[in-house]
Amino acid sequence: MKQIIFIIICVFYISLNAQKNNPAPSVPVTDEYFGTQIVDEYRNLEDLDNPLTKEWMKTQTEYTNSILNQIPKRRYYLEKRLEFDEKQGYSTSDLKITNNDKYFYLKRRGDEKVAKLYYRKGFLGKEELLYDPANFKSSDANHEFVINYISPNSIGDKVAIAMAEKGKELAEVIIMDVKTKYIHPEIITSTTPANIGGIKWLDDSSGFFYTYFPVNDSKSPNFYKNTQAILYKIGTNPKELTHVFSANHNHELKIDEKKSPIILDSNDKYYVGMLVDNNYYRQTFIISKQDLLQGKKTWKPLYNKEDKVRSLQLVGNDVFFLSQYNSQNYTFCKTNVEKPNFRNPEILIPEKKDEVIGQYKPTKDGIYYTTIKNGVEAKLYLYKDGKDIAIKLPYPSGAINLQGKGEGFSDIWISCSGWANQEQRFRYDLKTNSFFAENIAPIVEYPDFKDIEVKEITVKSRDGEEIPLSLIYNKNVKRNGDNPVLIDSYGSFGVSYNPYFARIYLLWVNQGGVMAIAHVRGGGEKGERWRLGGYKETKPNTWRDLIDCTEYLIKEKYTSKDKVAIWGASAGGITVGRAITERPDLFKAAILELPITNTLRDILTISSNVDEYGTLKDPKEFKGLLEMDAYHHIKKGVQYPATFITGGINDPRVLAWEPVKFAAKLMANTASKNPVLLKIDYEGGHGNNTTVAHGHSNLSDIFAFAFWQLGHPDYQPKGNEKK
Repeated sequence: MKQIIFIIICVFYISLNAQKNNPAPSVPVTDEYFGTQIVDEYRNLEDLDNPLTKEWMKTQTEYTNSILNQIPKRRYYLEKRLEFDEKQGYSTSDLKITNNDKYFYLKRRGDEKVAKLYYRKGFLGKEELLYDPANFKSSDANHEFVINYISPNSIGDKVAIAMAEKGKELAEVIIMDVKTKYIHPEIITSTTPANIGGIKWLDDSSGFFYTYFPVNDSKSPNFYKNTQAILYKIGTNPKELTHVFSANHNHELKIDEKKSPIILDSNDKYYVGMLVDNNYYRQTFIISKQDLLQGKKTWKPLYNKEDKVRSLQLVGNDVFFLSQYNSQNYTFCKTNVEKPNFRNPEILIPEKKDEVIGQYKPTKDGIYYTTIKNGVEAKLYLYKDGKDIAIKLPYPSGAINLQGKGEGFSDIWISCSGWANQEQRFRYDLKTNSFFAENIAPIVEYPDFKDIEVKEITVKSRDGEEIPLSLIYNKNVKRNGDNPVLIDSYGSFGVSYNPYFARIYLLWVNQGGVMAIAHVRGGGEKGERWRLGGYKETKPNTWRDLIDCTEYLIKEKYTSKDKVAIWGASAGGITVGRAITERPDLFKAAILELPITNTLRDILTISSNVDEYGTLKDPKEFKGLLEMDAYHHIKKGVQYPATFITGGINDPRVLAWEPVKFAAKLMANTASKNPVLLKIDYEGGHGNNTTVAHGHSNLSDIFAFAFWQLGHPDYQPKGNEKK
């Protein structure tokens, strides 16, 4: 028996050293920016179709899987999530309610791989299956699709169904007549991703607007360029495009080819068009409905990014919007659509000191809106007759989502959630000031999580800022410095990390860990100042806030250096990548999921990221880009933490070469014996449009890796429990 254990240990450690015999191919390139020479050792890996690159990614992924397979509980999180899914019975998402009270939503049973489309007439109506994505007949019968999003028309007699394949963001849209379930034969291809416009129906439901992508290869540098807003009429040939708003069609508007035009909002008279990019504020135009539908090019500017407008809605002749012009936490404003003034509007709700205004919904009875403090404490208000009325929630909530039918209806619903509270949906009755539960999916008790507590604190940073930090732990946790701690953080694009019912976090706690969410600068948790505090040249605040939160948790004996792992996804790769390259001594492990790690090159591929990170054309912004570039901060001979790096082969937002280059350089330069693992997901993209089990499996690997590295006895390879 001892001999068998010895052999297992030897195989394990031999495999950990195997990477030294399989270095990534390196063809260095030197660039010069403003007198500074930058050597890029692995520029060749940016060619994902190069046979050498493909082979190295493949062998590294196989190697990583061989290592993860030796972790006894690699599949624990996957199995528990699937168990929870079956226990709940089914889950729902993407709920849409029409003006005549028809409910459309996606529903997935616990034993199903993907969600199907259902509908019912009214909340209490009989549920009816409308569409199973398994029935979708694409141009390639061998491909599997999921429903990306749905868009019913205003009366619910037609619904557009967007189908996406294996992590790809572009969709193929089909149209269904709801009453007969007839699927129109035309398939609209290379269409709008859910995050860029979606479908906008015409008032008479004869067709809709969508955004067309001329280049459908997500690895192409032209993928996001020259996209076009298209008007499609049902029954016509989808390949014969009717352009209504684009750089090619509207030369007079001088639209940047890198911005995606969408049809955003409308009222009885007008359509609003927006140019979508990664800028926090965007440029819009307005046109009369009659002119647009007659093919006229009479678009006029509405507001530009310097006006600092967000969340615009047209109601009659009124334009409602949130403004950060001369405010930090937003003011709620109104102006006239005929003579708009966005810099000196009528202020309905002034800026609140410690609360950031979030969503708002105009109704027949007034305007409901939400606020959030530190990204984790939500409130609900009603603005009516010039008064601001606070509404007590059914229970304290970390986040609130609003849903309504529009200004002609009294209907309003809220969905409340928290780190340890399953999301619940309520209808609010203004007359009785009461909430009534209207959950589409069943609410399930989780006895497993009964001892879990949530604590919201602030940590003083090195420069005196108060960083919000969410802690999730077992109520009996001992602050003895021996708890495995996993810290999740992001910090870009003004995105707030609001609470949601993250069962995977709670499973970490039930395994003996402490979960932390660091609300670092660059996010929107504390308004405009917080966003700009981790933006371009101020970006170092983002990873240094994470460092400060880690040092606090160590100082307060929640954990110790050998028990801390940090995790960042997408732009969170900047946060985590620079944290481990600046303070490699502070962390035992790091997970970089689909990460941005090479900003000097990233902005040349995803050019809209220039608005967030900076440009190479400006010497000051170049220095900021270089400072946030984790790839270029890897140094020879430094002992780096254990690192798990993932990439998605179909990812159009962070192309797979970015994590690949980072992994290659880290492997070649680290002086530690800690593993550096690279796993390419050959079915996934940017973490979406895959089967639920596939997503659970990817997260299961992340948590198994973290527990393995932090010394959890149940996650140690056999014979290595004491290592």
